[in-house]
Amino acid sequence: MATQAVKVKNGESQGGMGSELGGKVTGTISNMREFLHDVRVEMKQVTWPSREDVVATTWIVVATVAFFGVFLWLVDMGVQRGVQYIFKKFGV
Repeated sequence: MATQAVKVKNGESQGGMGSELGGKVTGTISNMREFLHDVRVEMKQVTWPSREDVVATTWIVVATVAFFGVFLWLVDMGVQRGVQYIFKKFGV
């Protein structure tokens, strides 16, 4: 394999373009199989949250988004009124 890599690097080949392509496709398929095997092994090691944990954290996210939505709306209203006051004050 090492000599084949050196030959490919130097532009030499034994069987023309077909053998290089076949080697690349075979390597790609074996790499894909190895990757999918590794994914399966890793997914078995994952600790998944319970349904109750997901529901609880979802409600926390919803409440946080609602809080910041209202907060930013109030800040926007305050800035808007401040800008309107400045425009009225200086006649712009």
